[in-house]
Amino acid sequence: MSNKVVIGAQWGDEGKAKITDLLAQNADLIIRYQGGCNAGHTVVAHGKTFKFHLIPSGILYNGKTCLIGNGTVILPEYFEQEIEGLKKENIDISGLKVSPLATITMPWHTEVDGYSEDNASKGKIGTTKKGIGPTYTDKMARIALKIGDLYSPEALNEKLDVILPLKNKQLKELYGLKTYMKEEVLELCRKYAKIFEPYVCFEWQEMLQNFKREGKKVLFEGAQGVMLDVDFGTYPFVTSSNPVGGGAATGSGYGPRMIDEVIGVAKAYVTRVGEGPFVTELTDETGDKIREIGHEFGVTTGRPRRCGWFDAVTMKYACLVGGLTSIALTKIDVFDNFEEIKVCTAYKDIRDGKIYTSYPTDVYIHKYLTPVYETHKGWGEDITGVRKYEDLPANARKYLERLEEILETPISIVSVGPDREQTIFK
Repeated sequence: MSNKVVIGAQWGDEGKAKITDLLAQNADLIIRYQGGCNAGHTVVAHGKTFKFHLIPSGILYNGKTCLIGNGTVILPEYFEQEIEGLKKENIDISGLKVSPLATITMPWHTEVDGYSEDNASKGKIGTTKKGIGPTYTDKMARIALKIGDLYSPEALNEKLDVILPLKNKQLKELYGLKTYMKEEVLELCRKYAKIFEPYVCFEWQEMLQNFKREGKKVLFEGAQGVMLDVDFGTYPFVTSSNPVGGGAATGSGYGPRMIDEVIGVAKAYVTRVGEGPFVTELTDETGDKIREIGHEFGVTTGRPRRCGWFDAVTMKYACLVGGLTSIALTKIDVFDNFEEIKVCTAYKDIRDGKIYTSYPTDVYIHKYLTPVYETHKGWGEDITGVRKYEDLPANARKYLERLEEILETPISIVSVGPDREQTIFK
């Protein structure tokens, strides 16, 4: 196995956790490289369903090292909750490590996130209100706390002397929210230090160097998806980090030369949670049917996901900017009882008839765009028990091969159900 990055190739919720879980069998080190507890990764194994938000999906295998990398933001209470959940299931977490360079989501981050979203008269982003955006904002403004600061009284005191006057002024005058006393925050940080103490890895450089030197296999796990990338997604309706393949290098501690493959996970249709443009969205009975069969409700929020036909325009874009070497296509079994399946191959501007075959990055014109579809015949049979590509119905193979042709990228994995075993390696 080469070193692989697993990323979402759409708007998140594509089934990355299952693919990461499968590939983690043959990996030695699994690194979650960006995002925070706004992610929701579901793995079904041995008849049980596990839901992860911060911890790498590879934690379900004994003997693996799982690192929450420097590119992540961590809400301590969520981290502790997830740890306790794993302990209750008797999952071995001795291999879990946290980078001291990861950024802490503080209470004021969640408060500001909730206030901003609730009071936005226009331009709601549809955040999970977990403080992710405000944490990354402070990180870039160089006024954030890192995990390592919890164990350096000098650094913590000096940083708080800078951070609190700025933050309290903002909280009071801009948002009308609660302000914080230094001793109150220090006490909170002492609590956080105890939560992270068994897992924080100050020897992360030596650890990564040893894995590299010994030729061990590394799996990089992303959150969200390419179309939510802060640089390449449907800005401003995006997350605050870089889920693209390149984000693995900046968020893990390894440079790009450590990456051999980038696998983009995509559904056989498209879903989106929250606000933002979605050209192929279905608001009719077909959209409802996809949502019900596919169980399309958010892991983190419980919100019903917006559903639509497969969008090859955004997917081609994702293949380019995401750096995809292959695609893992999930939930193709949702179409088992569909007579027809549509694929969007272009957009048409209703104002002047202009056809777009490449993704238009000006999202403010998307409201004028309608999908141009090609229609494929369904296969009308249950494929959840199929384990070999050649055993798929002819129409299912034609559908997959047409996607490969349009996207100019091979499909390496086909998922025909939620369980580990319901997977075809093509």
